Amino acid sequence: MKILVFNWQDIKNPFAGGAEVHLHEIFGRIAKKGHTVTLVSSQFRGGAPRDIIDGVRVFRVGTRNLFNFAVPLWYLFFGSRYDVVVDDVNKIPFYTPLYTRKPIISIFHHLFGKSIYLETNPVAASYVYASEWLIPKVYRNVPVVAVSGSTKSELIEHGIPEQNIQVIHNCVDHEQYRPHGKKNTHSFTIGFFGRIKKYKSIEHLLEAFEKIKNRIPGAKLLIVGDGDYLKTLRKIASDMKYADDITFTGYVSGDEKVEHIHSMDVVVNTSSKEGWGLTVIEANACGIPVIGADVPGLRDSIKHEETGLLYRYGDIDALLVQLFRYYSDEQLRNSLTENALRWAAEFNWDDAADAFLKVLEDSVYDWKYRNNPHLQ
Repeated sequence: MKILVFNWQDIKNPFAGGAEVHLHEIFGRIAKKGHTVTLVSSQFRGGAPRDIIDGVRVFRVGTRNLFNFAVPLWYLFFGSRYDVVVDDVNKIPFYTPLYTRKPIISIFHHLFGKSIYLETNPVAASYVYASEWLIPKVYRNVPVVAVSGSTKSELIEHGIPEQNIQVIHNCVDHEQYRPHGKKNTHSFTIGFFGRIKKYKSIEHLLEAFEKIKNRIPGAKLLIVGDGDYLKTLRKIASDMKYADDITFTGYVSGDEKVEHIHSMDVVVNTSSKEGWGLTVIEANACGIPVIGADVPGLRDSIKHEETGLLYRYGDIDALLVQLFRYYSDEQLRNSLTENALRWAAEFNWDDAADAFLKVLEDSVYDWKYRNNPHLQ
């Protein structure tokens, strides 16, 4: 098959996150099976117009803010040569069903809904919110791959027929993310890793850390990753009483990220919403449990009281209770760690790629059947 994929960013983009890891892992494996995979994504500083990444051909066109307008033009000139189109719906949709006459598979990580107003200014947020409002009207008859049960439920509530939705979870590279033995430090290190975005509410963790220091004087906070909210977080942290015990790494390579994860005793995810929580499974595969907000996505990837702990989003005192409970109860820590490792082992990118390839093949076959009278 010749597969065309549209996504806002590719894996090399500095703004790449879980959606880009998902595409890279899935379609890199599909390309290795002999299929032709082309990814069209937005340009970024230092990125070549054309690239090949693990067998996937990458075309970078348009600016990051206007990429959704470049997609229809690119498809108009080059789209006819492909057998199937994969539309990764993330913030502003591409609305490919309006101009594509080939079979389409759409990927949904999550819908922002009103949570987008936590991320950006009211004008930009309203633009995203209005764009998502059109999704059920445009994508209603398109096969959908959702990354979690929460996302599936959200899509059904928005009007996407349940029979059109298949859940294929985000997974983990077990060669890279795996247990690494004992920590080399005696401090209790609380960690966060991932994209540093405003809607992830990492300032809640900073507030909780300042309070937990009163009960665990030797505690450290390690925040790993980059993003457009990093500068603000650094400023907040610099004004705190325990600023010297807070470390921001900024951008790190994949191997460096894994090393930082192994230095953490527990990972905290304070996000207001996630599609699945890829970082949860990555941490779990390293043997690190996660305390997360009880929100869509995180309540899918964290099994409360079994692989990790949940608390009410925005409730700093509730987060503190779970942090101190985790710190003070060795039996709980050991139980969560063992269960987290078993839980993470269930998620394998090879299986996910095989499942996605079947969705693609079924979609192409169904499309040919509907459009070829001789097959009916």
